[in-house]
Amino acid sequence: MNKSIHHRILHEDNHLIAVNKQSGELVQGDKTGDPILPDAVKDYIAVKYKKAGAVYLGVTHRLDRPTSGVVIFARTSKALPRMNKLFANHETDKTYWAIVEGKAPKNHDRLEHYLVRNPKQNKSYAHDHEVPNSKKAILSYQVLQVLDRYSLLEIKLETGRHHQIRSQLSKIGCVIKGDLKYGAKRSNKDASIHLHARNLSFIHPVKKELVSITAPVNANDPLWKAVSI
Repeated sequence: MNKSIHHRILHEDNHLIAVNKQSGELVQGDKTGDPILPDAVKDYIAVKYKKAGAVYLGVTHRLDRPTSGVVIFARTSKALPRMNKLFANHETDKTYWAIVEGKAPKNHDRLEHYLVRNPKQNKSYAHDHEVPNSKKAILSYQVLQVLDRYSLLEIKLETGRHHQIRSQLSKIGCVIKGDLKYGAKRSNKDASIHLHARNLSFIHPVKKELVSITAPVNANDPLWKAVSI
């Protein structure tokens, strides 16, 4: 059994399995050809339940490679389209934690921007007003903790755009620690960024019960340890 996966299982039932994704792990394959998290989860399921044949696992949503936190997969073909629909219709409640450089302009705020995605750069640009090919992006944040050089923000997403949190926070001068792409002063040694999918809540697509999944931050990271509350 994959021990690193075993200790990172956050929720498991007949239809769904949630994992605390580490920074650097891929939810979906890319041009690097690096191993992907779903394959490790399949191995875990195959060993735990002694499955001889192919293991079914469906990707319901994604997190950027340098981001950590809750990722949920479908274990059945019944659950996958239902979970996909929940995400598409914004019927999930997503909470993120971000450690940003400096201090936020306000203790709490609701941000509305219009994002334009540049596929070649794999980057999204935030605008204050609607521009051609833009999509409206909305999030709310509140400051949880302030350190000497950094602040911990809790973010609630109302929309799900490409690099939304990274782009919108950068726009207001709150660059996520380690996020060179969006203006960080320096990279993190492990190529991570300090953005963590802290909690995911939704109505179970089959059981119709409230599911709330919380992912611990990386206990080996001194900065996450410093702001853990």
